[in-house]
Amino acid sequence: MSVATYPVRVDGTLDPRVSRWLWLVKWLLVIPHYFVLAFLWLAFCVVSCIAFFAILFTGRYPRALFDFNVGVLRWTWRVSYYSYGALATDRYPPFTLAEVPDYPTHFEVSYPEHLSRGLVLVKWWLLAIPHYVVVGIFVGGSVWGVWWADNNVGVFPGGLIGILVLVAAVVLGVTGRYPQQLFDFVLGLNRWVLRVAAYAGLMTDEYPPFRLDMGGADPSSIVTLPGSAPPSVGGVPITKAAPPPSGWQAGQPQPQGPAPRVWTGGRVVSLVLGSLLALVSLAVLAAAGATTWLDNSQRDAAGYLSTDPHTFTTPSYAVTSDSIDLGTASDLFTPADLFGTVRIRATSNRPAGVVFVGVAPAAAVERYLGGVSHAVVTDWTNGHTDYRRAAGGPPPLPPIAARFWTAHTAGIGTQSLTWRPSSGQWMIVVMNPSGRPGISVSADAGATIPDLGWVAVALWGLGIVLGAGAAALVAVPVIRAGRASAMATGR
Repeated sequence: MSVATYPVRVDGTLDPRVSRWLWLVKWLLVIPHYFVLAFLWLAFCVVSCIAFFAILFTGRYPRALFDFNVGVLRWTWRVSYYSYGALATDRYPPFTLAEVPDYPTHFEVSYPEHLSRGLVLVKWWLLAIPHYVVVGIFVGGSVWGVWWADNNVGVFPGGLIGILVLVAAVVLGVTGRYPQQLFDFVLGLNRWVLRVAAYAGLMTDEYPPFRLDMGGADPSSIVTLPGSAPPSVGGVPITKAAPPPSGWQAGQPQPQGPAPRVWTGGRVVSLVLGSLLALVSLAVLAAAGATTWLDNSQRDAAGYLSTDPHTFTTPSYAVTSDSIDLGTASDLFTPADLFGTVRIRATSNRPAGVVFVGVAPAAAVERYLGGVSHAVVTDWTNGHTDYRRAAGGPPPLPPIAARFWTAHTAGIGTQSLTWRPSSGQWMIVVMNPSGRPGISVSADAGATIPDLGWVAVALWGLGIVLGAGAAALVAVPVIRAGRASAMATGR
């Protein structure tokens, strides 16, 4: 028989001599690990999604995927232990997913032979909410940050763990010793966080206990008594006790031997690249869906895709757009190729008001409005309209009498200006036809964008190709890792 314990084991051994001041620069030393972990956690999310459906349909967490995600948590825990999650060792973390027997911290999760298909739907978000609240207090919004002041560099914590580790760092700097009781408390908090991470990562159905198991050695260690199955590491039964690593002392938890090399460097790289490609593929497919939706459902009866109407108001003589750059004649695609026909519609907000709308080269508009009081629209996409004001007097002549307009329209009611755009710098101008001050209009802009349907087809094709490539890059290492795991465990 064996004593039932929690399947997630988190151990740590406090280095007897931790440097007083190395912690000041560890934020810099661990940057390579943070860079790698950013990609590994992306792969962790992809692997968890695959595992979600595998558990939902089969009740099993594929062993190779399980080993990978445990390895990511293990790597993260080592980096946190070295840096600002504990500051309990000065030994630089190894770049590996595998267990390292002589490293001062260890993380293991017992592989579950079966997982509930129903729980997988709710445990990672609904059931774990109480623990998320607690973990949020422990970890805070961000674990650590960096500040610069008076040419000094320091770190500041976020959450209870960060505060306690900062206290430990100060005590360490003053006395040269890491307080053992504080270390035990910090390990207990981290142990709680990692148990919740494993539960939310679908690695166990056993609900994390609401208790603070303090100390470097995990109090919930698996105790095996005569007649029970032998313990294992990474699914490999331990048939003979391995000698303790150098530096191990009596009373400390003896690390288990290294896991079989199921996830080689090449397999990890392939999985990470596949995860990145999958993310790109999803973005491209989302763009394809949005483009298809625009092309098929958002065009008006005249075939235009238009913005929502916006109100533009000024007490001065004109409202203009900022200069619109439509490229040069040497560009591969002309503005007409991209936009087709452009339409500007404007309606005066005054009863029976008249309005003038014109488009012309930016240089011509700037000459016309030089010294004229007007407003330039700098932004109208954030829910309100921003202007840049230009002081001056009235225009030299009414806009309807000017001859430089490429296209213009004027009259009562809604005025619709259509324009076939070409390369160059352009400005759109709204005025009163007589040139008097005071303008208030509702306006929108639209374009036919004739090739939008073909753009959607191209995006669908690219997204599917990228998705197939991502599937291959993920599937190949997972299959090979699964075979290696099966050979190692004799299954």
